[in-house]
Amino acid sequence: MVDDDERRWRHFNPEIPKRFGKISNLEKFDATFFGVHFKQAHTLDPQTRILIETAYEAVIDAGINPKSLRGTKTGVYIGSCISESEKTWFYEKVSSGGFGITGCSRAMLANRISYTLGLEGPSFLLDTACSSSMYALDNAFSAIRNGEIDAAIIGGANLLLHPFVTLQFARLGVLSQDGYCRPFDKDACGYSRSEAINCLFLQRKRDAKRIYASVVYSKTNCDGYKPEGITYPSGNIQRKLLLEFYKEIDLTPNDMGYLEAHCTGTVVGDPEECKAIDSVLCSQRQEPLLVGSVKSNIGHSEPASGICSLVKACFAFETGLIAPNINFTEVKRTIKALAEERLVVVKDVTPLPKPCIAVNSFGFGGANAHAILKAHPKSKVNYGIPEDNLPRIVTWAGRTEDAVNEIFNGIEKKPLDAEFIGLLQNIQEEEVTGMVFRGYGIFGNNGNQPTKSLVRNVQHYTGLKRPIVWVFSGMGSQWNEMGASLMMIPRFRQSIEISHNTLVPKGLDLINILTSNDPAIYENILHSFVGIASVQIGLTDVLRSLNLEPDFIIGHSVGELGCAYADGGVTAEQMILAAYCRGRVSMESKKIRGGMAAVGIGYRAIKNLLPEAIEVACHNSADSCTISGPIDEVRRFVAELKSKDIFAKEVPCSNIAYHSRYIASMGPQLLKYLKEIITQPKTRTAKWLSTSVPRSEWEQTENKLCSAEYHTNNLLHSVLFEETFAELPKNALTIELAPHGLLGAILKRSMPNGVYIPLTHRGNKNNALFFMTALGK
Repeated sequence: MVDDDERRWRHFNPEIPKRFGKISNLEKFDATFFGVHFKQAHTLDPQTRILIETAYEAVIDAGINPKSLRGTKTGVYIGSCISESEKTWFYEKVSSGGFGITGCSRAMLANRISYTLGLEGPSFLLDTACSSSMYALDNAFSAIRNGEIDAAIIGGANLLLHPFVTLQFARLGVLSQDGYCRPFDKDACGYSRSEAINCLFLQRKRDAKRIYASVVYSKTNCDGYKPEGITYPSGNIQRKLLLEFYKEIDLTPNDMGYLEAHCTGTVVGDPEECKAIDSVLCSQRQEPLLVGSVKSNIGHSEPASGICSLVKACFAFETGLIAPNINFTEVKRTIKALAEERLVVVKDVTPLPKPCIAVNSFGFGGANAHAILKAHPKSKVNYGIPEDNLPRIVTWAGRTEDAVNEIFNGIEKKPLDAEFIGLLQNIQEEEVTGMVFRGYGIFGNNGNQPTKSLVRNVQHYTGLKRPIVWVFSGMGSQWNEMGASLMMIPRFRQSIEISHNTLVPKGLDLINILTSNDPAIYENILHSFVGIASVQIGLTDVLRSLNLEPDFIIGHSVGELGCAYADGGVTAEQMILAAYCRGRVSMESKKIRGGMAAVGIGYRAIKNLLPEAIEVACHNSADSCTISGPIDEVRRFVAELKSKDIFAKEVPCSNIAYHSRYIASMGPQLLKYLKEIITQPKTRTAKWLSTSVPRSEWEQTENKLCSAEYHTNNLLHSVLFEETFAELPKNALTIELAPHGLLGAILKRSMPNGVYIPLTHRGNKNNALFFMTALGK
């Protein structure tokens, strides 16, 4: 703000104007995050501290993770003149470790950015007085065009920390005593000094993810010798710069929609600049040229003023509106171009008539700069609002909980913008060290209305890296409409359509099986097998499309088909056909009328209690197992267990005693079918931990293959889930891939120090949102 408070110094000298521009929070700096030693941080020029922050922000704003720039040919070009903190750390408070030199040397304004971000392109300070940051642009632009660098951070810095510098400017006669800057105005009598620190990120257009404007061209020159003195602006040399500039490009002065002038409100500077503009640009135009100067709004930030003008131009492109000059009442009639309205001052918010903006910047030593920016021609489709109704998930990490919520709150202020969401996701695609709070938000599509978060969660991140386990559960996870809402996820739907088309020749309508509300749909065991398998294929494909990979894979019963697919042992088509065959054999084979039941004690405790006719089909955990046998025997034993206050409950199994001797007749036929599907068995990777082969037999050659024999054995023998699960790391993150989180209770009890996340939930009408919430977790 430009005001007259005494934050910087007391008003002790009437020669020093009371009003000048000040920025806030100079004392704030996250030294730990930026890797600056605390002793160095205290002796660091505040300009350097804030430049590091704004450079980092500029890269983030471009949609780029700063980590990705490390080791690249990215240049840093900073415009700055005077370090008003030098006096303190060089001459008054000399630090014992020499930190004053490394903290206040002006070379460090650029070099410290390169050091912090790991940039290996050119890095230097430019001092051409008030045109310094425009010279930074010119150097970066030329270096990119010449192939010297791939990208650049350009910046400008100006802080007013010592009153005697302002006193010198006042005695030079360039300051407005009342502290108001009035470019082009009849009452203009000098400028008000101002602070500003800002950075822009320059890239080649083909590499850019976010474009505010394109730099068309930049050029500089110098006044050289002038009889009036070094600080007197030369309109003739400025005119020469403009003439040469427009001869070297395809654009003409008539293409300009607006010119951001250097005009600072000084008695000599404004007339000389306007005269040069009039002579070169207005003379070649059919209509008046709109002009303005950001100095009226924020004061003159001297070496940083060029960047401020560029930022103003970017805002004009972004909004389509030119910010007005303030402190303006009537043009200075002695400036002919203004009086005759060949130059028209923007005094109200005005639409930008053409997509080109020219920017002037002049130093008081005669260093002149001119550049043209052009609007990005590509407009957002439908303002970024998605055409689908799929919510968007954003994961974000920050130094504080508020920092994460600030991003989420910002998203909620506007309609859902898919392009912006994509930009945010790209920024933190790689982990950013030091971000100790992590969160996710899921945002719905409300059309033209601001979006709202459907789910939001932010937590402190301990830094603990958990191994990831994918768990594929089996029969019992099916339910009506279990795939309906998931079909809105494009990658999931694509997977289901592949499985659907694979089963069409078999006479099955998979999409109907997954979306039907018919309560009898899963009374057909064949439907259960293909339904569960197709959902597991779809969920696996979605996770893979997000580059989420497991460290371990484990399956329960038929869930080992999911392991085979996730491990690369079979294709999606092979997996769905294998599941079909398992169901087909279950329906075709002759067998006893069997039953199965879940029991609340483990294999070790129950094995001595079992009647001879019943077997333990599944070793689930230390306090859970599934028994299998003739239905009457199973019902009798369930009643007996209940009488002893032991949990026991029959489970739907289509009267088939799976994983027991009673289905031995199914083996040969299943093996025959599977051999027709899995013709060239692949070796299982170390990620896949078998639950159908005892640990002592894992290294046997036949058990290392994802073969027809392996999956036939899976059907016929007990599920050794408890024993295999014990092989996993005790702090793992287990993700259950199934139509329903069937094994949640077992997994939580078996791994109390781990984290369990199901991807779906039985009966949930919006499993797409449930799935996204699981992703966020």
